[in-house]
Amino acid sequence: MSSITSYKDLLVWQKGIEIVKEIYLVCAYLPKDEVFGLQSQMKRASISIPSNIAEGYGRNYTQNYIQFLKIARGSLLELETQIIISKELDLINEDQYNKLISLITEENKMLNAFIKSISNKSNLPIA
Repeated sequence: MSSITSYKDLLVWQKGIEIVKEIYLVCAYLPKDEVFGLQSQMKRASISIPSNIAEGYGRNYTQNYIQFLKIARGSLLELETQIIISKELDLINEDQYNKLISLITEENKMLNAFIKSISNKSNLPIA
């Protein structure tokens, strides 16, 4: 197993970046009248996921990190809701929906497992 020397080594952060890229691809095809609405919300929520994982890592202490991971999870579920709304409004197709929901489900499992694994470490320094 390779050692973690940066938040960029974390698979959960890498999956978050993958989600951001997919959201930007999907948003490129949304109607122009959604630029300041759903499109903007989806982009912000997706960016918040890996950003909070990175910020928490930089805080150095376990309890702080867990809080930022929970914020990332909240943003993930916010994004999931926005994707469901997009599908219900026929703004995205079935394939786009399924791909995004699959990525979100994977990321949610990863975040939950990561939170659980580091929750057992009181308030120790991370790095």
